[in-house]
This record gives sequence, structure tokens and C-alpha cells, in this order.
Amino acid sequence: MAVENVSVVFKLYCLTVMTLVAAAYTVALRYTRTTSSGDMYFSTTAVCITEVIKLILSLGMLTKETGSPARLKNALVEHVFCSPKELLKLSVPSIVYAVQNNMAFLALSNLDAAVYQVTYQLKIPCTALCTVLMLNRSLSRLQWFSVFMLCGGVTLVQWKPAEATKVQIEQNPLVGFMAIAVAVLCSGFAGVYFEKVLKSSDTSLWVRNIQMYLSGIVVTLIGVYMNDGKKVLENGFFFGYTPWVCFVVFLASVGGLYTSVVVKYTDNIMKGFSAAAAIVLSTVASVMLFGLQITTSFASGAILVCVSIYLYGLPKQDTSKLSRQDTDSESKQKLITV
Repeated sequence: MAVENVSVVFKLYCLTVMTLVAAAYTVALRYTRTTSSGDMYFSTTAVCITEVIKLILSLGMLTKETGSPARLKNALVEHVFCSPKELLKLSVPSIVYAVQNNMAFLALSNLDAAVYQVTYQLKIPCTALCTVLMLNRSLSRLQWFSVFMLCGGVTLVQWKPAEATKVQIEQNPLVGFMAIAVAVLCSGFAGVYFEKVLKSSDTSLWVRNIQMYLSGIVVTLIGVYMNDGKKVLENGFFFGYTPWVCFVVFLASVGGLYTSVVVKYTDNIMKGFSAAAAIVLSTVASVMLFGLQITTSFASGAILVCVSIYLYGLPKQDTSKLSRQDTDSESKQKLITV
């Protein structure tokens, strides 16, 4: 697989942006889905617009990377218009990501932001399993231990969820947790699949993004037609949109781009710290904005989740050298004894 080295400053920059975007997106999305007193917008159209914006941003980044309109044209012709197999290959994660995004809307409409953020961390053991199965990688005992610790923390969160107030629509926690389960499975598979595609060739990250977002737009348009087609025709594509909804779409677009950057250039340590910090930030915001009451079980589960995320991101210790050193020392001792 192709591996590219990046500076520590770039990793810290990605860490900061990922943390802020993840926390802000969770809180803002919940605000638009639970406290809006006006007409509710269609989540399917928001997901579709997000794909369009990500495509435009990726085209802009590819333009900057190629440096000239002629090179941009050649890159698009070679990798997009004349590569139907590549487009088909990247349609797999785009379909899965589209399902994941719609499940996120459904989950946050039925769960508190903090419960959602913590429970969603089940994507880590799911990603770990997909990594082992799809990329033939191995996990250390500490990493597997952190996976089970994470499951214990999420169980505490689900056992007695934190109470929420100041919401103006009826919520169904069961539906929310079922949506989270689907989103977790989608996140694990799509993330590992996309990582395999990105790192198995030297094709530009922005070309891969364009390939994926083109198919993503088609998939999300089909979702709009199937789920809200009649309502969209009656009320319009942008029905119910407010500045807050536009802000959510913007955060989702930026978050999607940084997800692809993280998959290609960064490691598990940075993603772990980003996820843990986002949990803390979204919890604090939920207390202030939605009147969230933190229970002992919820707090304990959140702490376990944060610790497990950190442990999972720790680098594996190379025991091969240690075992060799032990073998050499034992052989020397035997020679001395003889």
C-alpha cells in the first residue's frame, strides 16, 4: 500500500479541525431536528446537498493540485470520464455513506447529542473487525482489550441514558439506537473499504473523492425521490431550510472532506483523541443548550469510552525484536554454562 509521511503540525491541525467539526455538527444537527418550531426540512435533501458541496470543494482542491486547467481536464478525463470501473468501485462507499448519513439524522432525532456521540463510538470495534478481515492486519491485546472496554462503556450509556429536556418533538430511543447500529456498521465497512482503495494506488485523494461524490449524488437523489419525492415536489427542494440547517450542511461537507484526509494521511492515535474530545465538547454543549442531565452511569460510561479510545490508538509494541533478544541471551547463557 502507498504510504505518505506528513508533518506533526499537519496532524495536529487535522486533530483540531476534526474535533471541532465533529462536536459542532452533532450539536447543531440535533438542534435543527428537535428544537425547531417551524417547518421541518427534509434530511434526504440535506444529505444530497452535502454531496454536491463536497464535489465542488474536491474539484477546487484538484484544480489547485494540478496547477493548470489543461492538467485538470486531463485528470478528469483519465480518471473520471474514461474510468467506469473506478467509478463503480467508488460507488460502494458512497452508497454506504449515504445510508450512514441518513441514519445519523434519524438517530439524532431520537437521541440526545451526548448519547449519540458516545454510542456512535461502537464504530471503532466495528472498524477494527473490518480492518482485520479486509486488510489482513492484526491487533494487539491492548487494542482488543480497549474494544471490550468500549463495549462496556457504551452498555452503561444505554443502560440508563441521560435524561433530556427542552425538546419539542416525541423521541423513540429504540429507533435511535437501531439507527446508530446501522450507521456503525456502515461506518466500519465504508471506512476500511475506502482506506483500502486510497492506499492501494497513487491516484490523487481529490480524484478519488470526485469519483465517490459523483456516485454519491446519484445515490442521494434516488433517496430523495424514494423517501420524500412527493413532499419535495409539493413544497420544494429547500423546504424548511434555515441558517442553522445551512450551517449543518456546511459542517457535514467539511467533515466529509477531512474524513478522507484522515483516512489517507493520519493514524489511529489522532482519530482517537479527536473522537474523545468531541464527546466531551458535545456533552458540555448538550448540558448548556438542551438541559441534559448527566447521570452517574452515563458519566462512567463516557469515561470508559474515552479511555478505551485512547488505549485503542496506542501504537502496538514490536515484540519480535524482544523475543529475538531473549532467545540470543538464553543461547549465550547456555554456552557460558557449557
